[in-house]
Amino acid sequence: MFFHNFKYSLKVLFKNKTLIFWTFAFPLILATLFKMAFANISSNEKLNLINIAIVNDDNYNNNIMFKTAFNSLSDKDSKERLFDTKYVDLSEAEDLLNKDKIDGYLYIEDNKPKIVITKNGINQTIFKYVTDEIQETSLLINDITNDDSDIKDIYIKVMNILNSENIKLENKSNSNLDYSMIEFYTLIAMTCMYGSMLGMFSINKTLANISKIGARVSISPTKKIVNVLSSLLAGYIAQLIGLLLLFIYTIVILQVDYGNNISLIILLALVGSFAGLSLGVFLGSMLKCNENTKIGILIAYTMFGCFFAGMFGVEEKYVIDTHIPLINKLNPVNMITDGLYSLYYYNTFSRFYSNIIGLIVFALILISISFLGLRRQKYDSI
Repeated sequence: MFFHNFKYSLKVLFKNKTLIFWTFAFPLILATLFKMAFANISSNEKLNLINIAIVNDDNYNNNIMFKTAFNSLSDKDSKERLFDTKYVDLSEAEDLLNKDKIDGYLYIEDNKPKIVITKNGINQTIFKYVTDEIQETSLLINDITNDDSDIKDIYIKVMNILNSENIKLENKSNSNLDYSMIEFYTLIAMTCMYGSMLGMFSINKTLANISKIGARVSISPTKKIVNVLSSLLAGYIAQLIGLLLLFIYTIVILQVDYGNNISLIILLALVGSFAGLSLGVFLGSMLKCNENTKIGILIAYTMFGCFFAGMFGVEEKYVIDTHIPLINKLNPVNMITDGLYSLYYYNTFSRFYSNIIGLIVFALILISISFLGLRRQKYDSI
């Protein structure tokens, strides 16, 4: 009965024109528009050094991790050079920033990094991300800096940790920093989240108060859990087919370069699709309204998530990450986008796996609440 209902659900999904448009056609249309809009950006934008300043005081000089990392990232003889760094006092740093000669400056206060900027942009975003990565890595060597080793020993230990963690940004030597990639990342995330409509539709077929099909399913001898799981599996498979088409279209036809970690990208897409499906299950089982209203809510939720994740400009993502970070920490679209972004620009996988874990937790919480709600649903008459 499970496989019979699975095949039936799959056929029903592919006959629903609304679902086919939003999960299959719309992402391809949007990908084409992105390619047309950003066709000349990658050829005009090159990876230029980011101009920054560092307040060179005792707080900075006593922080071995930041001093070592930024010296390495600013080394004029290194192929991994990312920053053109000026070491100045606080007043001079403020003066350089006000004159727009630097993108931002860094100072250390209470052993924590503070970044000061006057505008938002990709350079400021990269500056923040690098600083965050260094701060996370510095937690690994707290015990080192508190022992009785001399400076040389501490330096050697710090360098060993830096090398093992690979905290540097991956400078795609001689290649362009394609700013439009963030748009394609949010497009993948959006496609994952549009799978929520498949999850919602699958759940609606099992609810007696939503559809006639649900009423018939509710009085059938088949266990509800079998109907629900087979329907959700059909929705998940349909969603993955849509993602596969999107990847084939963008890679083969539009020539989009997603980087070298294609297996991890696929893993993130699988987990992101599961998160999208769980959102549809949650709203489908919790909301007491008709199907069209639920679809509208799902589309609105997804588009707001895409906005916060940077689909309409990376500046929005930076503003949210800086001033209201909790929004994007709970935003599944941002988790997917940020995971893809980190794979493209970073050698370290810590940020990637933290997003994977966040998506799994998000999905499991929604699925658990949904199943508890479905178990408690009863109907006076069918």
